[in-house]
Formats: sequence, C-alpha cells, structure tokens
Amino acid sequence: MNAPGAGGQELSWLPSANLPGADFPLANLPYGVFASSVGPTLGVALGDRILSLRAALAGGEFAGLPEAVHAACAAPALNPLMALPASLRRGLRQRLHGICVAGAPHPERLESMLAPQQDTRMLLPADVGDYTDFYASCDHAANVGRLFRPDHPLLPNYKYVPVGYHGRSSSLGAAPEVIRRPCGQRLGPKGESEPPEFGPSRQLDYELEVGVLVAGGNPRGTSIPLAAAEEHIFGLCLLNDWSARDIQRWEYQPLGPFLGKNFATTLSPWVVTAEALAPFRCPPRPRPPGDPAPLAYLDHPGDRAHGGLDMTVEAYLATAAMREQGFAPLRLSRTNLLVLYWTLAQMLTHHASNGCPLRPGDLLGTGTVSGPGPDERGCLLEITQAGRQPLTLPNGESRKFLEDGDEISFRAWCERPGVGRIGWGECRGTILPAAQPLQPA
Repeated sequence: MNAPGAGGQELSWLPSANLPGADFPLANLPYGVFASSVGPTLGVALGDRILSLRAALAGGEFAGLPEAVHAACAAPALNPLMALPASLRRGLRQRLHGICVAGAPHPERLESMLAPQQDTRMLLPADVGDYTDFYASCDHAANVGRLFRPDHPLLPNYKYVPVGYHGRSSSLGAAPEVIRRPCGQRLGPKGESEPPEFGPSRQLDYELEVGVLVAGGNPRGTSIPLAAAEEHIFGLCLLNDWSARDIQRWEYQPLGPFLGKNFATTLSPWVVTAEALAPFRCPPRPRPPGDPAPLAYLDHPGDRAHGGLDMTVEAYLATAAMREQGFAPLRLSRTNLLVLYWTLAQMLTHHASNGCPLRPGDLLGTGTVSGPGPDERGCLLEITQAGRQPLTLPNGESRKFLEDGDEISFRAWCERPGVGRIGWGECRGTILPAAQPLQPA
C-alpha cells in the first residue's frame, strides 16, 4: 500500500505532485488540451507537468483498454472522451492513477512524455458547440436586483426556475488570454432623454463563475431526469463571463443579454473531473424558510443528499501600475459554490427538460458565484454598487469598473480532512484597449 502524503493523499513518483497545497496531486488528474509539435494534444496535469495522452498511448501505457478509449486519447479535443460511457472514462482514470502513483513500475518511461506546464500553451479543452449561462446565485440576483429594482429585487420566477441565457461559443478562449475592450451602444450622460452613443464600454466587468462541461447527452425531444443528471457531468472548469455593464443595461430588455456579454468568455484550461470531485460532494445549501420547494422534476433524494459541492472560489485584481510597482494582486472576493440556489444537476436537467438536446462538450455556466457576505461578491457591479462606491487599491488607485491593463485571475480548490486538496490552477485575463470604433461609410 502506498504511503499517504499531506492531507491523506496518495503520493506520486513525481515530487511536485506531492507538495502541500499543490493544485494537481495524484488525486486530481484533470484533463486539458495543449499545443504540441503534432497539433492539439490531450494531457493530464500532474504536479507542475503535463502528461501527454497521445504519447502514453503510443508507449503502450493504455494497453488492454477498449479501442474507443484509445481513439479518445488520440483526439485533438476532449469531446470523444466526454462521449464515452462513464464506466470507460473511469477505467481510463484508474489506469492513469496506476501509472502515476508512487511505486508504479517503470516511471522512467513516462518522464519523456511529460512537458513543463509553464512552457506549454494551453488550448480550449473541448469544441464547445453550445454555451448556456445560468443565474444560479440568489445572492447575486438579489444584489443586482436591488441596484435597479430596490422594492422587487427578485423577479417572481426566480425561485421556481433556473434562469439562463444562451451565450456565444465562438468567443470562448482558454486562459491566460487578453481581452479587447468591447464597443457598443450605451446611454449618454443624460440617459434615455437623448439618443444612445456608440463607443468603447466604460463599465467593463468580470464575473466569477464555474463552468460545467457536459458528458454524453440526450436525443432531441427527450429529457434527462434529475436522478441521471450527474452521469452527464464530465467535469468543471473556472469561467470568467466578461461583461460590459453599460452596453448590457441599454440592450437587455426585453430579450436579455446580447452584445454586452458575447464578446469574450475565458475558461481555465484544466477540467477537474466528476470522479475527482466525488469526495467533496455534500448536501446543497438549504433553502430559506418560506421559499417554495422545487417542482417535482427538479427534486430527487440523491440531489438533496449530495447535489452540492464544497468548492472555494476566489477572484483577484492586479492593475498595470500594481504589477509595475511590485504589489501583489488584491483578492476581491472569496466564496463557495455551496451558495448557489440551484445545483449543477438541477441546471442540467432543466436545460434538457423541454427536449433540448445536450451534446458532449456543451458548456453550462453557473452565473456569478456570490455569497451573502460583502467579501463574497463575485463582480465589480456588486462590489462597487454599480460604481457608486469605488474600490480603493493597495497602491492608492481606485476602481469602479475595469480599466485597460487590469488583470483578473480566478483560483479555486476543494479540500477536506483525510482526503486532501485539489485545485484548478489559474484562470487569468488582461484587458486591452478597444479597437478603433466603427466609422460611418
């Protein structure tokens, strides 16, 4: 039996995977896609390295696994792996654990298959055909609602239906990336009493979210019962839903977000699998007294018992001046996925409840993860009260919304005594100035 490391985790033969607080110990083994000399290649993060699945396959490390698993490991994106039955995905994970654990035979064979993470360019982990963003934090919905509807912050449907909108998958990017400040229509200084202006957003924001990547799927016209929803969750990534609040405010009625949201969404490159997250599942946050019970299709004993996930998420800001002056990034918020009003399974089941077909690699966003406390707000719109209470930074600067050169980074982890800790690495994006606005013909 292998000796456990810090926090009760099994050790790997790779020393960097055994360091206290490491995001990618043996218990994690998240998947991602990286750029290699032969094109996009599937990899698994272990410590500070990436194990190439294509190289491991060629080296015979997956001998005896089904041909469908071999084909998935050689693919340029995670979609074929996401399409496999859960039993085959678990079999691959078990094999990866077996070749990476301390005491595994011939670890020297794998050393040539490892690449340093810091020297590797990461790509989007999947070909995302469809992207839907939810609004699953009641605290976020209420905080935003109070800014614009003080007497009725939550709309009547909120506690009955997982609200969402369809995003734009073509503007997804893998962190780290640079984000061009968007242009669009916005109200002028006199508000609705004058025509709108067109130009760069003056109220650019981030949103601290978690992304759910879909496994399997459902044929058009069928649904996914809540009892089976977990089998359709491949894994989780971090997600920054960049938002132009001034463009959004002018355009969102009556059909919801459009150009204020669809210009850029940044994903963390590593997808932590549902299997790795299993030790951290728990009951979801109880609904407040007096709130309605979920409708029958959104209620199941299994979801009530372990539909929640104890996952800490954080957001940091580093301005260009802070980086030049040597200031550490400022933590803007720390909260937990347990604050969500709707579970991941409820969101997925509701999405397919009308017969909408979900496909392997589809992406569901949780919406901004905000908790009840002032340090748990997941965007600047909430933190600065729509700019009315500017944020003072350690070097004396202030921010109402993001300025050019600002860098936003997310981190997240799960941790439990006797189980250890796993993380996601970093989801980072930096703001560039707007492109030249469109000119009249």
